[in-house]
Amino acid sequence: MNILAFAGGVGGAKLADGLMRAVGAEQLAVIVNTADDFHLYGLHISPDVDTVMYTLAGIANPESGWGIDGDTWQNFDMLVRYGVEPWFHVGDRDLATHLLRAQMLNGGATLSEATRKLSRRLGVDAFILPMSDDPVATLVDTDQGPLPFQEYFVKHRWQPVVRGLIYEGVGEAEPAPSMLRRIETADTIVICPSNPYLSIDPILALRGVHDVLLNATAPIIAVTPIVGGEALKGPAAKLMKELGVEPSAVEVARHYADFINGFVLDQRDAELRPQIEAMGMGVLVTDTVMRTADDRARLGCEVVTFADQLRPEKLGGCLLSSE
Repeated sequence: MNILAFAGGVGGAKLADGLMRAVGAEQLAVIVNTADDFHLYGLHISPDVDTVMYTLAGIANPESGWGIDGDTWQNFDMLVRYGVEPWFHVGDRDLATHLLRAQMLNGGATLSEATRKLSRRLGVDAFILPMSDDPVATLVDTDQGPLPFQEYFVKHRWQPVVRGLIYEGVGEAEPAPSMLRRIETADTIVICPSNPYLSIDPILALRGVHDVLLNATAPIIAVTPIVGGEALKGPAAKLMKELGVEPSAVEVARHYADFINGFVLDQRDAELRPQIEAMGMGVLVTDTVMRTADDRARLGCEVVTFADQLRPEKLGGCLLSSE
């Protein structure tokens, strides 16, 4: 069983962890959004990549979902003492990741190579692949003017009204090495419950990615990030409203409808199933909220089993019971 997941942020990282628990780390590759990346204090910060890496390594902060469990903030306190007003907090242990990444990048390594080295040193056997080694940056057009993504998301706590999104550099950026081939050869492709517009669309906008998905032979499953008209975490529902889209699982399914074969719908939205099935895709109704590690493993197994039901041949790749 060869599983390929598209992810960004906490929700995507949680399901990636569930898939790893369901099929084994060696069977999982995760393509991660890098349009949230930015530079701070001379360091290259990759928030989504690090969230996935820390989660799969079992060291992510269980409360926030990002950062490292038990981290301290002495570097932040010292910055304040120097008179800086840091709006983006980097923990002391987290800082080591950014220092080593900067050293590797400055030494000529690509982001993919640096990520592979860092994740291996944390004991992660799953393959974490940044979507591109070239710079892509999400620019958020708001009622306060254009804002770089992290300023919109962290500094302004995603409160400005969004008018549009621009993925700067995506037209020139190349997909990461092996990425298109991994899509072509995957047994199952999973679009994790990440923000469709901020986390998944930048990946899909890379040259060739959408076309390869359209021609993929593997079942492609999307898991809803919207439950009961609300996002479980982050600005997805607010953003959809501001872009003129109803915040519902139906609209998420429609957003991916041209290339997915199946959609995972939360049981609280079970009444929406006929609308999604009318788009020509299979639907799995289950509890999609991942509160615990067991929840992640259960959902990961259910997604893999669901994908197996959508293919002519049965691979039977889930290591856990789907009961």
